[in-house]
Amino acid sequence: MTVVDAVSAGAGDAAAAVPQPAGNGQTVCVTGAAGYIASWLVKLLLEKGYTVKGTVRNPDDPKNAHLKALDGAAERLILCKADLLDYDAICRAVEGCHGVFHTASPVTDDPEQMVEPAVRGTEYVISAAAEAGTVRRVVFTSSIGAVTMDPNRGPDVVVDESCWSDLDFCKKTRNWYCYGKLFPEYPVPTRCSDEVNPRKQAYKFTNQKLRDLGLEFRPVSQSLYDTVKSLQEKGHLPVLADEQAPEAAPGAEAQQGGIAIRA
Repeated sequence: MTVVDAVSAGAGDAAAAVPQPAGNGQTVCVTGAAGYIASWLVKLLLEKGYTVKGTVRNPDDPKNAHLKALDGAAERLILCKADLLDYDAICRAVEGCHGVFHTASPVTDDPEQMVEPAVRGTEYVISAAAEAGTVRRVVFTSSIGAVTMDPNRGPDVVVDESCWSDLDFCKKTRNWYCYGKLFPEYPVPTRCSDEVNPRKQAYKFTNQKLRDLGLEFRPVSQSLYDTVKSLQEKGHLPVLADEQAPEAAPGAEAQQGGIAIRA
């Protein structure tokens, strides 16, 4: 496992500061690598043979110990010290990567500490990926906060990619986390940087290919139940009473936080 200070490392000696691990797969960057979703991404990517460059605030923080203990971490995990608002540090972390998973996001009730890093930090990650010249795909992990804050939507409505939280309602209720997920200040380009070649039509997104590969989608309620049961079995949570797993019929809809989520 390699630790890199992406904040203080100079651009000129970046190549020398970051040794090339002996991994068989390509290199990907995972921002906010110590987070819950990011930690699972790092684990799965290492298992698949990828070299992972994970950004964290402090590589020496004990909370990163679980990352260093992962199989393959000693050979193919590079922890980069980086801040979302430090563009140069983000660029050095993304440099040489073939893919980027942007999972880092602040969680706070302070709008100044929430909105700016969330919006500007994501802009920096996307710009750094474009500037790197090697990145083929950027995966931005959002959250249910991007769709759930809409007081005018009925509780029985099934949400999809066309549903968004109400920006004014987020501001009124001071829910800055959900507000930041909407990117109200992100400059969406209206002109192609290459006016000679016309802008390509956007891809249509679907999970059909995942279904064709045999992946099954489960209700959030079942996933949460399995998580709690696993933590109880490992002794991390107390067992309050005997519990039965909820039955979820195929195609059923589970109610989560007032939102119907289709299995």
